[in-house]
Amino acid sequence: MTASTMAVFLVVAGARFLVPLLIPRFPLPAIVAALVLDAVDQTVFQSFGYDPPGYQGYDKAMDVYYLAIAYLATMRNWTSQPAIRIARFLYFYRLVGVLCFELTDWRPLLLIFPNTFEYFFIAYEILRLGWDPARRSARFWVVTTASIWIFVKLPQEWWIHIARLDVTDLLGEMPWLGPVVAAAAVVLGVVAWLVARPHVPARDWSWRVAAERLPLAMDSADERDEWIAANGRLRSVATIEKVVLVGFLSVIFAKVLPSREATFAGLFFSVAVFVVLNAAISLWFARESRSTESVLVTFGLRTLINVGLMLAGWQMGGGGDLNYVNAFFFILLLSLITLLDDRYRPVYGARFPQARPAGLREAVAEPGISR
Repeated sequence: MTASTMAVFLVVAGARFLVPLLIPRFPLPAIVAALVLDAVDQTVFQSFGYDPPGYQGYDKAMDVYYLAIAYLATMRNWTSQPAIRIARFLYFYRLVGVLCFELTDWRPLLLIFPNTFEYFFIAYEILRLGWDPARRSARFWVVTTASIWIFVKLPQEWWIHIARLDVTDLLGEMPWLGPVVAAAAVVLGVVAWLVARPHVPARDWSWRVAAERLPLAMDSADERDEWIAANGRLRSVATIEKVVLVGFLSVIFAKVLPSREATFAGLFFSVAVFVVLNAAISLWFARESRSTESVLVTFGLRTLINVGLMLAGWQMGGGGDLNYVNAFFFILLLSLITLLDDRYRPVYGARFPQARPAGLREAVAEPGISR
């Protein structure tokens, strides 16, 4: 690998890690940028005559990573609770499918568990550019989901993962196909514009690209601490959700990282322990009103705490061989996801008071509560 090729690889791989971090503040442009990077990364590598070994698995892992950031951003930004509930189901449904695919390598799973969440997220944010999503009914969001699932994602997943067709190869064999598809798209766009435009309701506001402002009751660290101290529970559905989210992400990433010593079950258990410890520490910080406004400071502190926990656990386990690179990677992933969850879940709870988290017994006793 030449120096220029290495530089290109680092830029592309780094962008796939960093661009998703913009999704909470600039949802639509950031997720479209992440989607474009996902589509063109291998083309960029091929243009430099480089095919990164094992990049297919890394590519799939990065998909679920940036979609995890997008899912957490729904708790911070979205004002429609039915849309958030649907987004939660769509994201975890896809996450389960990707995990099963990584463990079995059975490609039809990617058709059975299509990535509908991504396009649903984009549809919501396109609507929010000019209209208030909270004014749309639950039925509207269900119909939107079904339309994306049936007419967009199923054909796309079949094309990519079952038929394994490639647009570049197909256009090379049939060069006339590109202009025909482009012309058809223009015609369909014009027809849709002429038919749909008269029925489009008046805009609720001017152009909105940046995320919604945080609720006034939840725009400071002290207010988040107060909410968590009053409503947070260690034994809760929220903790279980974080365990599943971070645990599944870790197992998916473990499939593509080199020099993996732990079993997948062992890795998931270890991550679960770390997530629960992080939840307990966050709850203590909130009750002691010790949280900070700075995301970077909080992330750095959480990372240091998790490094300390990792080293303590390693010593208690006998101090055997430890892959420091892989371990530090998982620490960063765990720290980032749990941090965003801890910062955004109180916003969701303040915006939808009926969705406040509760302990497991309360959750069973009150099935109408949403998390």
